[in-house]
Amino acid sequence: MNIKNVATNKKAYHNYFIGETFEAGIALTGSEIKSVRQGKVSLGDAYVRPERGELWLYNAHIARYEASSYMSHEPTRPRKLLLHKKEIRNLTGKIAEKGLTLVATRVYLKGGIAKVEIALGKGKKLYDKREAISRREAEIELARTIKNR
Repeated sequence: MNIKNVATNKKAYHNYFIGETFEAGIALTGSEIKSVRQGKVSLGDAYVRPERGELWLYNAHIARYEASSYMSHEPTRPRKLLLHKKEIRNLTGKIAEKGLTLVATRVYLKGGIAKVEIALGKGKKLYDKREAISRREAEIELARTIKNR
């Protein structure tokens, strides 16, 4: 299948230890899917929350489609995620049991259909974030010295 990456949530990898990932469909309106196909999606503060036996995506910004009418969609409205009931029960159980968070890590088009990759994440402490930054900077510095030799 043809997979096209639309948006990645780099902030999620900085703020959470990312564990198991899942693929979910997303219920969109006509103007929203057109904006997604143009790549106008931001997942900066996006998270997933279970409500009444369903999973909902919050704070995912899908820009308004310019060619749509004045009745266009709300850019940050909650959007329903499409998963099997068994998967939803499994995820809600893990969230409640282990104190994990469901985070949207990327949006992509798979065969023309919009999909969201959600992941179970455990929040990082400030010192974990600092350690990750210092490790990344050390790797960059090492790569520079090897390149200059």
